[in-house]
Amino acid sequence: RSSSVSVSNTQLFGAVTPATIKQLRDATGAGMMDCKKALQENDGDQDAAAEFLRKKGLAKADKKASRVAAEGRIAVADKDGKAVMVEVNCETDFVGKDSSFLGF
Repeated sequence: RSSSVSVSNTQLFGAVTPATIKQLRDATGAGMMDCKKALQENDGDQDAAAEFLRKKGLAKADKKASRVAAEGRIAVADKDGKAVMVEVNCETDFVGKDSSFLGF
């Protein structure tokens, strides 16, 4: 035997539906899973979820700020007796050797 049961998105996800996740993503630019977690943590409240993501983003920024960007390049250019030196840093040697980075 086979039977089918109709289940709505609200029943599957509670207050968090794919539409509410998309709406939060569009508003904040955050990733899908981050938006889903933020909505779940805040019972589907879009404003509270956006604030949650903002605070989480600040925490991530603080964590990344303490990292050392030890790789990179230094470029020097001179023209008409004037010179400019630019240092661009990155965290990994993989990025430092990438053609996009080197072309910058």
